[in-house]
Amino acid sequence: MKKFIILIPLFNDWKSVSKLLSEIDLQIENWDALVSIILVNDASTEKRPEFDFNFKKIKSVKILNMKKNTVHQRCIAAGLKYIYKNEDFEHVIVMDADGEDRPEELNYFFEKVKNKPNITVTGNRFKRSEGLIFKTLYQAHKLLTFIFTGKLIKFGNFTCLPRDHVDQLIQKSYLWNSYSSSIVKTINNRESIPSIRGTRYFGPSKMNFNALVFHSLAIISVFRNIVIFRSILFFLLYSFLIFKNISLLTLLPIFLLLIFVLIIFKISMRSNIAEFDSSLDNIGSIDLLGSFDKR
Repeated sequence: MKKFIILIPLFNDWKSVSKLLSEIDLQIENWDALVSIILVNDASTEKRPEFDFNFKKIKSVKILNMKKNTVHQRCIAAGLKYIYKNEDFEHVIVMDADGEDRPEELNYFFEKVKNKPNITVTGNRFKRSEGLIFKTLYQAHKLLTFIFTGKLIKFGNFTCLPRDHVDQLIQKSYLWNSYSSSIVKTINNRESIPSIRGTRYFGPSKMNFNALVFHSLAIISVFRNIVIFRSILFFLLYSFLIFKNISLLTLLPIFLLLIFVLIIFKISMRSNIAEFDSSLDNIGSIDLLGSFDKR
């Protein structure tokens, strides 16, 4: 019987994750597989409520309680490292805790890997539920990423990885910066399922404008060398075009490009393999909320 682990990072989303786990248990009811949950609690400041778990299918639930907040992407990286070193599994599904990754789409992942067990499956967004401003910013992010990296990244955290691909990813320092672009850079054997961005179960999104901008730049930073190469080409082409018409105004795009490259370079330096390798030291405690015999 196949063994799946669903990895869910969270910060102060206890109410949402409680509903999410119930929805997951409902969706996987007919899976011919053993399914466990690992929650990575990113040093939440809200007290965890008492959950009345009564699962029919979920085998167990563990919570990795981080001692200090490390942000969403690094929780995923640390979670994958922990799972690979400590758990018996064949596939890991990564999803968000708030309901925006829809539990009903887990069945698409399951059907895909049942026939092709050695591929990574990504949940590619074809429909989103956010407002106009967020959608506009997201499209700008995709365009900027494509221009400077040549990569069109249509997915976020919602993915399914075979064990071998988890092993490949946790060897890469840039996983410490961005999960989705690390998959694009590292894993060639992948396919996608269509995915709709759902709505949050409870409360407003924790992704503010500054966090969104940083997240976008972190994704691009994984392809630092490509960004630098393309920026040099843009600089040479633009310099040729303005050669006979140099002014402060025409030089402005060059200064902006330089600032952009410097920011990308600085963010890319956060890909610290030593820090990533020691990330499990940040686990303060591990709680086992439920362990159920589902043979």
